[in-house]
Amino acid sequence: MTFNFEYDLVLMSLVIFMPTLFALALMFFPKGSDEWMRWCSLLGTAVTLVLSLWLFIDFYRLSHDVYKSDPEASTLNARADKADKAQAGALAQGQSGQDLMARKPWVKQFGIDYYVGVDGISMPLVLLTTVLSFLAMIASWKIDRFVRGYCMLFLVLETGMVGTFLALDFFLFYIFWEVMLLPMYFLIGVWGGPRREYAAIKFFLYTLLGSVFILIALLGFYFTDVRDFDPRAGDKERNTFDLVVMQNVGKAAAAYLDGTPAEEVLKKYGNRDVQAGGSRLKEAVQRLEKHGAFSFWTKEFQYTMFLLLFVGFAIKVPIFPFHTWLPDAHVEAPTPISMILAGVLLKMGGYGIIRIAYPICPWAAHALAWWVAMFGIINIVYGAFAAMAQTDFKKLVAYSSVSHMGYVILGIAVWSVTPERSQYWSWGMNGAMFQMIAHGITSAGMFFLVGVIYDRAHHRNLDNFRGLYEPMPLYGGISAIMFFAAMGLPGMCGFVGEFMVVLATWEYDKLFAILSALTVVITAAYILWTIQRVYLGTNPAYKDFPEINMRELLCIVPLVVLAVVLGIWPELLLSWMAPNVTSLVKALASVAAFR
Repeated sequence: MTFNFEYDLVLMSLVIFMPTLFALALMFFPKGSDEWMRWCSLLGTAVTLVLSLWLFIDFYRLSHDVYKSDPEASTLNARADKADKAQAGALAQGQSGQDLMARKPWVKQFGIDYYVGVDGISMPLVLLTTVLSFLAMIASWKIDRFVRGYCMLFLVLETGMVGTFLALDFFLFYIFWEVMLLPMYFLIGVWGGPRREYAAIKFFLYTLLGSVFILIALLGFYFTDVRDFDPRAGDKERNTFDLVVMQNVGKAAAAYLDGTPAEEVLKKYGNRDVQAGGSRLKEAVQRLEKHGAFSFWTKEFQYTMFLLLFVGFAIKVPIFPFHTWLPDAHVEAPTPISMILAGVLLKMGGYGIIRIAYPICPWAAHALAWWVAMFGIINIVYGAFAAMAQTDFKKLVAYSSVSHMGYVILGIAVWSVTPERSQYWSWGMNGAMFQMIAHGITSAGMFFLVGVIYDRAHHRNLDNFRGLYEPMPLYGGISAIMFFAAMGLPGMCGFVGEFMVVLATWEYDKLFAILSALTVVITAAYILWTIQRVYLGTNPAYKDFPEINMRELLCIVPLVVLAVVLGIWPELLLSWMAPNVTSLVKALASVAAFR
């Protein structure tokens, strides 16, 4: 192994496991040193944030220097192929260390690797996670019960979130996905509100159900023989958890199901031994043409695996009708955990669909695109009307998340154009990714602002506020900016993603586009009504409320800045995120069935 390759491995591993190292350090603090535990935890999230920025700088240099003239070469597939060639001696030693992908054998007998990597799809979500974890730790300063346990669970949760976004081995991905479950369960169930046990159990059961679906799909993929498509495979049957290999097999399956002859499929998507022709190619053709009744090369398998993956990830998004755990979890969770839940955990569902469900099962994804889009529209419309009906401040923000995440699903789903016009679906995919980042910023900010006023009023009833702007003008002004950003006001981050999704949807289904655009009016209505009920007018009962303090400003000001900057200058994010998203769209569009 070269030093550079080890450097990649060490850097990404530090980003993943640094919070856990600080969590372990907390075990050695003496009882009663709660303040020092908080500082140690804050330092852990700060160091992780710095490391993620370091990783981003390396990724930015990679995409803008090494692959500036050839964005297609910056995709995970291209970089993985380059690394395999380098390992086989086809490239000079040292080049494999510049691809920000690292692999080490883990459980050899099952082909499980510690395989991590970063691209323009995962990098923004890693940054979002580390930024929000740092800010949420500042917001956790008032947690005074079982401080050691809270901080340790919080830091382990951050490891699970970052690991999920960086894992390129499906088994490793699943481990990190499950690692998030127990910390969040206890963080809600121990430090939550009056109905915390109910909310925690409901969250656990819904998420576990989704995990079971993902596990079934994982096993189905693993027991598929991929020897003809894995560059590391030999002549014997090969089973793998490698997501990059699975994506390559998925594209091959889509082409085959569309009627492309087996030999052409293998020459384009097979490994180097197969593409070289000869006996290996003939054997591979025979294997592909003699597939069983339930294998990767059948429509039944594609439909089944895609539905399992989609439902598993949809529960986390969450998509109607699997959304009911979200309002309860948010209402009972402490403010910092609501920030993480809305800002990061919901995005893992969207990330799973983009990273795993669509690339591995593109044939079924295209065939079921209209139904996926329909569920996105249901989320958008239903979530907006449900939010308008709420009197609990946290529930309103929770249902608004259901609505805003509907734009993510809609942007992913609008797959209808020919490869020559794939730019429209590219708008949708890029809009979905931008919307995830924008919603992560605004939802975390709104939940924090609700927590600020709850600490003073000790209730969240919208009908019992009024007049908060008079004693807390700075808090009121910051709240207005954050709520307008969530509303999708032009010039704010919430506008960019929604606008791109609506434009893409117009090319797919004009009725869906009209419904998604009109819902913006409903969103504006309930947000403006909320501002009126909470901040305007006068209320003598709240005239002595203290203004937002310095610690609270440290939490919310960075989110306000990000909301404004990304709204005014969206290219700041799109310039390095869009090339990888667009490359994924082109790769999938080139093999899809355009029926």
